[in-house]
Amino acid sequence: LARILAGLEASGVDPDRLRPDDLAPVDEFHIGGREATAHAVAKLTLTAGAHVLDVGCGIGGAARYIASQAGCRVTGVDLTPEFIATARRLTELTGLDGKISFECASALDMPFEDGAFDAALTLHVAMNIPERAAFYGEIARVLKPGAALCVYDVMKIGEGELAYPVPWAESPETSHLTTVDEMRGLLDGAGFDIGEVEDRSGFARAFFQRALAAAADGPPPLGTHLILGASAPEKLRNVRNNIEAGHIAPVQMIATRREA
Repeated sequence: LARILAGLEASGVDPDRLRPDDLAPVDEFHIGGREATAHAVAKLTLTAGAHVLDVGCGIGGAARYIASQAGCRVTGVDLTPEFIATARRLTELTGLDGKISFECASALDMPFEDGAFDAALTLHVAMNIPERAAFYGEIARVLKPGAALCVYDVMKIGEGELAYPVPWAESPETSHLTTVDEMRGLLDGAGFDIGEVEDRSGFARAFFQRALAAAADGPPPLGTHLILGASAPEKLRNVRNNIEAGHIAPVQMIATRREA
């Protein structure tokens, strides 16, 4: 939080007059950032009265975007206490704390009632989770029948060893990628009907080209390096190279919770 507030001030942003868009360079650290979030949220066709779940919410960027753009009530859940504390404070500073709540909990055992949510999304979260069946089963449990789920994750599409570190893992021991076909089976087994499947590799290549070019003269005052740390440029280059090599792809999947 201290690094982000300092970055805002260095960028000429008054934290006491903070808008969600001011945080976009730092608070959404999946491939494509805010642009990817907007693309994902548009697929959910949310209404103002909906209650949306952000699974693996990080510091709350996607939750604040949904609340500010769609007028929805949003709940974010994340395993990392510092992310949740930062999410709460930034949400207070943007004046959205009346629409958003955050819970520090495991996505495998969420503190919510069955059928509590009208829609859910999870952005670059499951790559660290080996218990995939339990993960999607728990999301299905807390969604209403007919609710939409957007999954946007890095998936394995080819053979070959990945270059590490990457943003989600320092080494292969904590990287748990699945293929698109495996994801189809997991979502189906959890009670979802799969609709759209979109390989976003082309979008990712353009994103990394812009991001790495912008960082050529050093990192900006506000960016994902404040969260990823000093190895951020190496991690971004490795993801780009792994995509270019045909080992991985960012894939977005839209699914619907089946009727009971």
